[in-house]
This record gives sequence, C-alpha cells and structure tokens, in this order.
Amino acid sequence: MDTRDPHLWKQAKARAGFKMHLRTYVFVNGVLWLIWLIMLLVFRENWGQYPWPIWSTLGWGIGLISHYFSVYHGFNEKNLAEREYERLRQKQL
Repeated sequence: MDTRDPHLWKQAKARAGFKMHLRTYVFVNGVLWLIWLIMLLVFRENWGQYPWPIWSTLGWGIGLISHYFSVYHGFNEKNLAEREYERLRQKQL
C-alpha cells in the first residue's frame, strides 16, 4: 500500500528532476569549456580565442533558471492560476 502524499511526491519528483538538469548542465558545459580551452592552448588560432561555449552556457542557463523557479518557487502557469483564482474568490466574499 502506497502511503505517500501525492502533492509531496510530485514536488519531490520535480526537485529531483531539477537536480538532474543541473548536473547535466554543469557536466556538458564543463566539457564544452574544456574543449575550448584545449583548442585555445593547442592550436592558438584566431577562432580558438572566441569563447564559443558562452552561448550554450547562457542559453541553457536561462532555461535552468526558469526550471529552478518553477520547481522551488511555484512560478508555473498552474500554480499562478490557482493563486489568482483564490485571490478573486476571497475578493468576492
């Protein structure tokens, strides 16, 4: 028999998902920056001096920040709609 609180279980899964997302972000971007650094040190060509991994780091970072706020602060559409509904309901009373 499963005695888990469904709300807490959903929140725990969302937080675990965020932590996996964060680990993947750090690993992949770390590898990209390492490749760039090796290319810069080995070839020292003009194209190697441009820090191209910045684009994946910034772009993916924006998504990661959004994921963080949706998981830890409830800034997703469903939660915001529920809060707004409760405000309107309280206003009517």
